Amino acid sequence: MIRTVTVCLVLMLLAVPFLAADTASSKPADDWQILRDKLKADKKLLVAENLTMTTEQARAFWPIYDAYQADLTKINERIKKLVLAYADVWNKGAVKDEDAKKLIAEMLSIEEAELHLKKTFLPKFEAVLPATQVMRYFQIENKIRTLVRLDLAANIPLAD
Repeated sequence: MIRTVTVCLVLMLLAVPFLAADTASSKPADDWQILRDKLKADKKLLVAENLTMTTEQARAFWPIYDAYQADLTKINERIKKLVLAYADVWNKGAVKDEDAKKLIAEMLSIEEAELHLKKTFLPKFEAVLPATQVMRYFQIENKIRTLVRLDLAANIPLAD
């Protein structure tokens, strides 16, 4: 289990610089898709290894998980666009107040969308798993997202 967690987290952390550097001219779309598919598979394995489910619970859980991940992917795409937008602004010199306001508004909108997604899916997960298992699932998601955000924070320079 520890090995799987380590592999998954290393891959996710490696994806962040790749994500930040990804542009239409620098990487073929196939490379991005291959990495994304690998991360999804490893993450799903990590979740499966850390949630104790009956066959019936698993049969009900995985379609909800897949739907949640699909919506989470849309949020991740917004984060990617925000990071790239910030990089564009930052590379031009001092960040202007007008640009900062737009970036802050998008950041808050993304955070609201993520919270809304959790609130929307919570009853769906609770309908198929006991509350302690739902909590465990959200803890796993939170740990992964926290590590990715930590790596982003470490690699994104502060605004001037």
